[in-house]
Amino acid sequence: MENQSKVLLVDDDRNISELIKMYLEKEGYECTQVYNGKEAIDNIDQNFELIILDIMLPIINGWDVLKEIRKKYATPVIMLTAKGETFDKVLGLELGADDYMVKPFDPKELSARVKAVLRRYKSLEAAKVLNFDKLIIDMDKFQIILKGNIVEMPPKELELLYFLASNPNKVYTREQLLNEIWGYDFVGDSRTVDVHVKRLREKIDTDDVNWSLKTVWGVGYKFEVK
Repeated sequence: MENQSKVLLVDDDRNISELIKMYLEKEGYECTQVYNGKEAIDNIDQNFELIILDIMLPIINGWDVLKEIRKKYATPVIMLTAKGETFDKVLGLELGADDYMVKPFDPKELSARVKAVLRRYKSLEAAKVLNFDKLIIDMDKFQIILKGNIVEMPPKELELLYFLASNPNKVYTREQLLNEIWGYDFVGDSRTVDVHVKRLREKIDTDDVNWSLKTVWGVGYKFEVK
């Protein structure tokens, strides 16, 4: 069940950390607290199902912690940023964040975001392997195999490809893809999708197959199967 998940809280503000812990434990989550970036990296191998990660951390900042997480793990990450801090949503998403919240925030909203992120992630975990011409999208192993070779890509690129390929020939707007893959609507940040599609094409565009990642001009994108 969702509310039995292990959550890693990474925030040097102990009051905020305690507040988050209190609300999540009331929902039944098991929370572990650490207070700097080094402690976060030291603990990420403990099978957490979600990481709540502050950006402004001592020793190692949240951006660098997120980069380290994404080198090995697809664990969903919700980023926290204080109001007034510079936070580039697109950068966070491109580095592999799944959601973000600005402090101060309503703990009930954070709890709802946690549930939504875990629900999306677990639906991906339960996914079956997709097979196309010379292409395997394996969400169990979280990998892409093209013409017998493993193609390395960050989790969000893989999730985007999986979503489109799960619905072949269906056209999605950038806003729909943002909502489906990142879980909330962005106004004016549709370039996030464009960047991910561009990177996907660089990795999987190939001749002699009956599928392709297509741009539908003025609308969005689709995974076309002939």
